[in-house]
Amino acid sequence: MKQTSPYTIIFDSEKLIAVNKASGISVGGDRWDDSNERLDRLLERDINLSKIYTVHRIDRDTSGIVVFAKTKEDHRSLSIAFEQRQIVKRYIAVVHGRPPWKETVCDLALVPDGNKKHHTIIDKFRGKESVTRFNFLMSAGNYSVLEAWPQTGRIHQIRVHAAALGHPVVCDSLYGKETPVKLSSFKRGWKGDPKQEKPLLSRLGLHALELTLPDGQVLSAPFPRDMSSLIKQIEKQ
Repeated sequence: MKQTSPYTIIFDSEKLIAVNKASGISVGGDRWDDSNERLDRLLERDINLSKIYTVHRIDRDTSGIVVFAKTKEDHRSLSIAFEQRQIVKRYIAVVHGRPPWKETVCDLALVPDGNKKHHTIIDKFRGKESVTRFNFLMSAGNYSVLEAWPQTGRIHQIRVHAAALGHPVVCDSLYGKETPVKLSSFKRGWKGDPKQEKPLLSRLGLHALELTLPDGQVLSAPFPRDMSSLIKQIEKQ
């Protein structure tokens, strides 16, 4: 059986390459995970480059857009653009509950607690500035779809802020509930067989949808099939 690639290329130029990453693969290694099953190494092998440069990261279990630079010079310029908030990031999250607001901003300071799961905690004394803007898009049952615009780039920022607002991302074992999302849990009049029902989503419900570069160019990563199906079902209700 042919193995499915954990990424697809969505943009390729002399300076950078942007890919749509599947959930379940790390962008690059760290002190706890230095395995070969990493997006940066797979890309170097597949596009025959001796070295690509990681500009930013998204969580291992988050799907969506990731950008790599092809030279040290481009890595530096793109990294500065991220640090200076010249690159706009847009995420879509499926969360538990129905927020009472149409939009809100969470600015709770965050700091990693240093464990192997990269768990991040809220700490107003030791934490770094962390800002996420959320927009409510739709709801069905006890689930909602939110748009998240992180202004900073802390580890697990969107997940921690969403949970702090009382609406953890679905299937988030660190900050919420790991329970898979099934259609029967929110579709009115569902009449299927509970024993035969398969989950619509059984991994973290967070997707990095878009990046807007400093020159105004927008790079978009289509939803993977599982998250697309879930959002379509929520939209129908």
